[in-house]
Amino acid sequence: MLHSFQYHHSTISYTKIGAGKPVILLHGFGEDSTIFNDQIKFLQKFCLLIVPDLPGSGNSDTLHVDETKETSIADFANCIYALLLHEKIDSCTMLGHSMGGYITLHFAEQYSNLLTGFGLIHSTAFADTEEKKQTRLKSIDLIEDYGAYAFLKNTIPNLFGDQFKQNHFERVNELIEKGNRFSKKALQQYCYAMMNRIDKTTVLEDSKIPVLFILGTDDVAAPLKDVLQQTHLPNCSYIHVLKHAGHMGMLEATDRMNQYLFQFINR
Repeated sequence: MLHSFQYHHSTISYTKIGAGKPVILLHGFGEDSTIFNDQIKFLQKFCLLIVPDLPGSGNSDTLHVDETKETSIADFANCIYALLLHEKIDSCTMLGHSMGGYITLHFAEQYSNLLTGFGLIHSTAFADTEEKKQTRLKSIDLIEDYGAYAFLKNTIPNLFGDQFKQNHFERVNELIEKGNRFSKKALQQYCYAMMNRIDKTTVLEDSKIPVLFILGTDDVAAPLKDVLQQTHLPNCSYIHVLKHAGHMGMLEATDRMNQYLFQFINR
């Protein structure tokens, strides 16, 4: 089930389970592949799942990049491309949560011939606003001053809807505690990559393959009103809105999330 490969002197870990159509699940910032555990348990009966720990998360090493160069979303997308080459996968569906959606969009732009469909789970094709970029820079400083765990302890609860936080605090706390595994460098690399990414709405407009959008009504990180503006851009869109869910539909609305992913994969 657990596998690894070498990418630019870094060991990249990934889960491989199931059989059938290849499906790649990409997690977001401050998470690792285990964020999809409920989806893996459900979907493994219907498809071949490849679920990596992105560089710097879980069991994967951070990326080794030139110290004079900030890490980019392209660096992570190219790592996923290398994973597909390693697994000899020439056709797949790719689904990305949050930052994983940014990586998915870049992958779709550069390697569209390898995709039969892709999805944005609580994610957006818009670039950061100037205000958001300033927030990212402050985050980088806070991570440097207080560490990765302290930063995630303060930010992760904001990703959940109020109902879920009140009724399932233990699930929120479980995700927070996994923050102990992150290094400052890894989170800072993610912040730089997200801050410097460019608008990818043309990827949606030009897409010749179906695109899945999963949104949360209470999502403050990828607001409903922003993402809804993008759903009409592809020629073929599948759109699902999770009521009362924040940014973490995999945990907040597990059954509905599983069904939406299943339907898109097997469309």
